[in-house]
Amino acid sequence: MPDIASTLDSVRSAHARLRKTLEVVRGRLDQPLTLTEKLFFGHLDDPAGQELERGEAWLMLRPDRVALQDATAQMALLQFMQAGRPEAAVPTTVHCDHLLLGRLGAEEDLKVALAENGEVYDFLRTVSAKYGLGFWKPGSGIIHQVVLENYAFPGGMMVGTDSHTPNAGGLGMAAVGVGGADAVDVMAGFPWEVLQPRILGVKLTGELSGWSAPKDVILKLLGMLTVKGGTNRVLEYFGDGCASLSATGKGTICNMGAELGATCSVFPYDERMARYLRATGRQDLADLADQNSDLLQADAKIAAQPDNFYDKVVEINLSELEPHVVGPHTPDLARPVSALRDEAGKEGWPDRISAALIGSCTNSSYEDLCRSVDVGDQALAKGATPQAKLWVSPGSDTVHATIERDGLLEQLEKVGATVLTNSCGPCIGQWQRDDMEKGSPNSIITSFNRNFRGRNDANPETLGFMASPEIVMAFAFAGKLSFDPTRDELTDGEGNPFRLQAPAPAPEVPPNGFVTRTQGYLEPPVGGSSEDIFVAEDSERLQLLSPFVPLADSAYQDAPLLLKTRGKTTTDHISPAGPWLRFRGHLDRISNNMFVGATNAFTNGIGTTRNPISGEGNVPVPEAARACQAAGRAWVVVGDENYGEGSSREHAAMCPRHLGAAAVIVRSFARIHETNLKKQGVLAFTFAEPADWENVGEQDAVSFEGLDSLAPDSNVVAIFRHPDGSEDRCSLQHTLNEEQIAWWRAGSALNTLRDPGSAV
Repeated sequence: MPDIASTLDSVRSAHARLRKTLEVVRGRLDQPLTLTEKLFFGHLDDPAGQELERGEAWLMLRPDRVALQDATAQMALLQFMQAGRPEAAVPTTVHCDHLLLGRLGAEEDLKVALAENGEVYDFLRTVSAKYGLGFWKPGSGIIHQVVLENYAFPGGMMVGTDSHTPNAGGLGMAAVGVGGADAVDVMAGFPWEVLQPRILGVKLTGELSGWSAPKDVILKLLGMLTVKGGTNRVLEYFGDGCASLSATGKGTICNMGAELGATCSVFPYDERMARYLRATGRQDLADLADQNSDLLQADAKIAAQPDNFYDKVVEINLSELEPHVVGPHTPDLARPVSALRDEAGKEGWPDRISAALIGSCTNSSYEDLCRSVDVGDQALAKGATPQAKLWVSPGSDTVHATIERDGLLEQLEKVGATVLTNSCGPCIGQWQRDDMEKGSPNSIITSFNRNFRGRNDANPETLGFMASPEIVMAFAFAGKLSFDPTRDELTDGEGNPFRLQAPAPAPEVPPNGFVTRTQGYLEPPVGGSSEDIFVAEDSERLQLLSPFVPLADSAYQDAPLLLKTRGKTTTDHISPAGPWLRFRGHLDRISNNMFVGATNAFTNGIGTTRNPISGEGNVPVPEAARACQAAGRAWVVVGDENYGEGSSREHAAMCPRHLGAAAVIVRSFARIHETNLKKQGVLAFTFAEPADWENVGEQDAVSFEGLDSLAPDSNVVAIFRHPDGSEDRCSLQHTLNEEQIAWWRAGSALNTLRDPGSAV
């Protein structure tokens, strides 16, 4: 069983492999290497033979670690159980952070979570013990904060079943969000496959000051690049400005690179990372990184001539960067906080802020909470009171214990904050609001990473805005969007106006060190393979998997159109979270949420479509899909731009496959979701001419030409036959390589991985 911890010996070995592999690659390429290339090429499975071409080659890589969060771990581990392997081949951890509902406060909410999710937690714990995985109990912390505190290391590569896995880039790690099937490949000892990313260089100059925070760097980038701007790209930060950002600040920026669709984001190793490693008890890893710093930053010629080595370069002067607010409903609707008042008035957004929320995997570090408390203390000292309900989610048990020791927790409680469990909570929809009826228009502001419609509280009329934690705290006291903390005034306890000052620079690590808390961690036992894993046949939460059977050739002829979506079709829309999280381990039950948040392009209805079998209109999409399945008909979905944006949740691919999806045809895909569809045996196509999306009719039947000779870059045509007998022929594009085509022919990628006779 591999060591779970990132020990000195294991990291030293990882650096040695990195150096040895890069020597082979340098011999082939004879050119300076970016940091991205060092991290990706240094983990190649076959450095001598691997084809290398940005945006074209499929890289076969050997990641150092895997991280799983409880909502996605269930399906990932159910798949791993089918792989027939006795234990995980690489260090793997499971983190219980998604299933805790935020409502009353940490103590009460944890009791409820343990009672309601006991069956799932027991399953995850016993599977972890059986297969040699580290297990973090509920309340221990949010996966990405715990990884940063314990496992991330400069020069490493990790995959994780959460789209915000790139958070570990704050410590110079190439950390990539993937679906569960990709994680299973790595856990089973196979190489991980990813399209060689293009590289977007982000040059940072200057230094942050005043109200501006690391969060504003990524919010600014979202406004510049949009949610599609990072697709199949790595964001590599460089320039003198990088050294001015703390490790956790870098983590915030890397974390939200997921909102750009980026494969991951990376910063070069520097003293700020070393400081964080030392503060979290990893002095030896900091010393090792110092010794191998040449591996952990781009070659010198890169910074001197960035346009020659990056596919695109953008620049942000941190000294001129204003605090930003983004939203509602999309993270790339960005503007400086100074422009929000006018835009909110023009758009008619509810001015009153009903709730302010601080935390999430993006912004729950010690530094973040210090800056927030600074603002809150200023307001309290003037006798001001919050005008919006305030909620705080600490990032980990370590952060919680440290802010308690240092008096920050007491200050948050004085402000009136409800301090929730060390978990995701409202950020991922685990929030029970008792103050707002569903359907009531209202505005909230958060320090989270996503603000899709209905994501946080399942209310589609909640407008979610996002900003840095200190800006969120200021808005909590103002209670309205039409407030600019950089220039507007509040009212003190006697009715006199006063202005908040920008928070003072906060310590990036606690002056008295962290109070390290690992009581919630369970090391896998030696000989854990004897552990029994029990899943009740009548369980509502868990369901053992059966392999997907390949679809017959006839399934791809005259397949009914199940749904055509318009606008944003994120994984939140395809497979919503919130109350549905309880069924993440039960494929059939959670399939009842399939597309319930998607917008029907023909009717603008949400979650409804025409039943292709009965002809009845406005029926729930899962009902229509099951009708097709009962009739023995596979079906097709047509989608819009950036289809599958957002979370890595593979349920958005597994549920369609389970209910009979043959293919998904879209204008463009988000990276993770396209891969997840391929892994589950669903053909993923894009229109060669995006305008062909317009030609698809509600009652069309879809046939495919070219599947019998499907090959990389081969021609495929979709024929949309209309009820009047006419048809439209549309050329399709795909990114399938030979291995991925083999997955499709086998029924799923897992079917090519399973050992004979290994079915559970």
